[in-house]
Parts: sequence; structure tokens; C-alpha cells
Amino acid sequence: MSERNVVRSTDRFARKREAILDAATGILNRKGVKGLTLGVAAAAVGLSTTSVTYYFKRKDDLAAACLMRGIEWLQAAAETAIAEPTPQARLHRLLHIYLERLRRTAVGEAPPLPVLADIRALNNPQRTEVFDAFMKLFRKVRSLFDSPDLTWLGRGRRTARTHMLLEQIFWAAAWLPKYDPEDYERICERMFDILIGGLGVEGAAWAPAPAPLAELARPEGEEVGRETFLLAATRLINSRGYRGASVDKISAELNVTKGSFYHHHEAKDDLVVACFDRTFEVMRRGQRLPMGLPGNQWMKLTSAAAALAEFQLSEYGPLLRTSALTALPEAIREEQVAHSNRVSDRFASMISDGIAEGSIRPVDPAIAAQMLNATLNAGAELGFWVPGVTQKQAASVFARPLLMGVFAR
Repeated sequence: MSERNVVRSTDRFARKREAILDAATGILNRKGVKGLTLGVAAAAVGLSTTSVTYYFKRKDDLAAACLMRGIEWLQAAAETAIAEPTPQARLHRLLHIYLERLRRTAVGEAPPLPVLADIRALNNPQRTEVFDAFMKLFRKVRSLFDSPDLTWLGRGRRTARTHMLLEQIFWAAAWLPKYDPEDYERICERMFDILIGGLGVEGAAWAPAPAPLAELARPEGEEVGRETFLLAATRLINSRGYRGASVDKISAELNVTKGSFYHHHEAKDDLVVACFDRTFEVMRRGQRLPMGLPGNQWMKLTSAAAALAEFQLSEYGPLLRTSALTALPEAIREEQVAHSNRVSDRFASMISDGIAEGSIRPVDPAIAAQMLNATLNAGAELGFWVPGVTQKQAASVFARPLLMGVFAR
């Protein structure tokens, strides 16, 4: 074969591989690793399953390739952003690059980026490979805080703030579609303003009311057993993913039989929905309780955020991570996202009231509420990212940086 023919063959291979990855990423984002099969991916690009195995031998190879391609793009974006001279400029650059990519995807100019929430659903060795690449990305983003002005930030707090920042980036892909793509640049500026300036007015103090954790949990009567069951399931799903949290493992965790599981829930999807229902109810209680306290809206908002942050690391926590959404059928997932949006909408109302009374800065309430909701949900993994962090530290380490500013002391 001539050199020219080799080049053409290589180009055709690369183009077809990219087309498969583009289609598979869309499927992965809609159906998760569980729903991505070689057959479905093949049909999306007009190939036979056998033809796809020429490029990817197994389903996990295809899923891992989609995730790795997305992580590599994010790594390059982070490297571009880190070249800026100050932490503030780096953060702005990273947000701009990411939201511009989402804009181009929304108007059909670029393929979708993969949702990274389902890494745990991969089998080894693919899971380890993808997770190692993600950790490299995480360390690169954490270097955003490298500055003589931020030496007061210890490693644990930098790590916590990096986790929070990445959660803002990833969760934005879930709520941005309700806006027109032409508004993404404006949204980028508003997100940046919130991350830099927080929500409190100048001189606002961080003094949330004590967290009423038992009242947030509040199982009663026969519900105590169900609460115990859902808490065990939530912990397993958060740590091992949908695929790793099998009925056998959940039953073993509680020392009950499989029959007990099916007495509570007919199918595993029903269990995930029940865990989400518990999560949203706890968050609604976390919002309602501070509303009855004396004080301004800033105090009530910070009290709600602090209580929910502490709840995540308490004996009653954690709450189910939104990463579990990708494992649900699309119709059920949309219903759960609607529940999440109602929680955000209540935060938006609290923020709007605070702006009106002058205790909260004039920010975009809808965007700020989505960012706060995302932060509090991500607190479920704070113990993983910052080993040794205590329940009492959770609010100041994780919730405070969003509410007071990510670079604020």
C-alpha cells in the first residue's frame, strides 16, 4: 500500500472513530453507562455492531473512550486557563472556555462533552484509567489557587474549593439548556460574579444558626426502618455507583434478606427514586426551618446552607448525589430534575427576598440558586476529597466559599 493510501486509510479510521464517539457520548449522557451498548452506538452511526467492535472491543472500552476524550478536553481548557496571571483571571478564563464549548454544542457546532458522573459504573481496568485521568484534571484545576495572595489557604481547603468549582462547571450543563445559547456569555459573567463576590453584601458576617440535624432527618414510627434502608442505599450508591450498589450489597449492609428489599421497592430504579425523594425532602426541611427564625434573609440562607452541609457528614447523611441521575430512565430522570429545580427555585426566592431587603448582593437569583443547590449536593463527597474533615467544619470549608466568595478568607 502506498504512503498516500495509508494516510487516507488512517484518516478514514480516525473520522469514523470520532463519529462513533460523538454518537456514543450523546447516548452516554442520556442513558448512562448502563444504557450505552455497542449495538445502540452502532445504530446511531449506521454501522453494524461487528463494525463498531473493530474500533472498540467492549462496551466499557467505548464508554471509557468517551469519558477520556472529555477529560482530555477539560485538561487542555484548564491548562489554558492556568496560564493567566491571577487566580481570578484563571477562573474567568476557565468558565469562559467551558461555557463557550457548551454554547457551540447547543448550536450544533461542536460534539457534546460527556457527563463524568458515571465513572464508577465502569469496570476495571477502565474505571481506574478514567479515574486517574480525572484526578490529574482535578490537580490541574486546583493549581488555579497557586498564588502568593492565597498562601493562607491550606491544602484541604483548596481541595474543597476545587471540588466546589468543578461541581459548578459540571452542573451548569444540566440547567443551561433552559436558556438561549446567545445568553451563555452573560451567564458566564454572572457565575463569575457570584463565585468572586459571594452573595452577602459588604460587611456581611458568617454567623449561621445552629444546625437542627435531627429535625432535618425526622423519621417517625414505621418510617424509621424505611429511613435506615434508604440511608444505607444512598451511601452505597454514592460510593459505588448505581451498578456497584447491588441488591445483595444493600441487603448485606442492613443484614436483611432480598425479600425485605422487594417488600420496600419493586425494582432498583424505584429505590433510586425513593432515595432522591428522601434527599429533596431533607433539603426542603433545611430551607423551611430557617424561615421561621428571626433575622434577615442572609442569616436564613446561610443557616439553611450550613445545616445541609453539616447534614451531609452527620450520622443522618449523606444525601443522594445527582450523579445517580444518569442511571435512571429518561422519563424518571426528568421528573427528578424537576424536583431538584423546585428546591433551587425556593433558594432563588430566599435570595430575591434578601436582595429586596438589602442583606444579599444584587445577583441573578436563579443562577445563584442553582449554584448553591449544586454545592450542597456535592457536599456528600466532601469526606472523600478532604479526609478528616468534621461535620462541624463542613459548612465553613465547603458552603461558605460560595456564599462569601471563593477567594475570600
